[in-house]
Amino acid sequence: MNTVLGIFLKVAATLVFALMSLTVKWLSNDFPTGQLVFFRSAFALIPLMMWIGWTSELRDAFYTKNLKGHILRSLAGVGGMFMSFGALHYLSLPDATAITYITPLSVTVLGAVLLGETVRVWRWTAIGVGFSGVLIMLSPFLGASGGPDVAFGAMLGLIGTVFSAFASIAIRKLSGTEKTGAIVFYFSLITSLSGLLTIGFGWKMPTTTQFGLLVLAGFLGGVGQILHTASIRFAPVSVVAPFEYVTLIWATLFGYVVFGDVPAPAVLIGASIVIAAGLFIVYRERQLGIAERRAQDSTAE
Repeated sequence: MNTVLGIFLKVAATLVFALMSLTVKWLSNDFPTGQLVFFRSAFALIPLMMWIGWTSELRDAFYTKNLKGHILRSLAGVGGMFMSFGALHYLSLPDATAITYITPLSVTVLGAVLLGETVRVWRWTAIGVGFSGVLIMLSPFLGASGGPDVAFGAMLGLIGTVFSAFASIAIRKLSGTEKTGAIVFYFSLITSLSGLLTIGFGWKMPTTTQFGLLVLAGFLGGVGQILHTASIRFAPVSVVAPFEYVTLIWATLFGYVVFGDVPAPAVLIGASIVIAAGLFIVYRERQLGIAERRAQDSTAE
């Protein structure tokens, strides 16, 4: 365990993912979403397979006991990627990023409903508070001043968080029998194929520069995934998870410098409430984990 290194890797992952989102948004006016999904997934395989080979898990990447589980997880991930990329087309970079913070709240709810996980009153309270922040955050997009395109983008982002939550639940179930390399490989492969299936829906021939940016988006996605995975190898999830919210800082900075976008005050207020609720849930899960380990230790004695 190396907590400082774990946190550093997690912050680096947020920076890389923010750069990936910036690249996708930059390209979203010129290319259909399916084409962006294909390049994001296919070229992520390059750094991912290099990393899997370096960690001596290359054979594990192809071996699976649960192909159906990988397909279901990947389809949920594909849905989340399509929706989030669509949201990036219609919304500013910080606004689209802020909406993604709904995912941890949805994961907690789905964990209780689908996996039978125990969620006590404090966490249900935090979820309720978090969803009140969601309403505040979405208010600028749903009003008359936002316009139909912005409202549509917010809807895509919101649906995307639900898909992402289902993907997270599927990963929890897969991790019981599947290696990390297999989960990463099958997701990238199935997502790439899903994006490729949209080739008949208006794909465009990129210029040399655009092709380079499309490849860069995929490469950044793969590197970000590696950094995230490495971070939780060096530090507990409860320690590194709160640093996920650093992404909003990068998104706000890049959005302002590149596009001149400034998030609405309601978005920042709502996102702050959602982040606070998410941090409380992480804190409660950590405390419950500590209490459970102490109970197990006392029983063992």
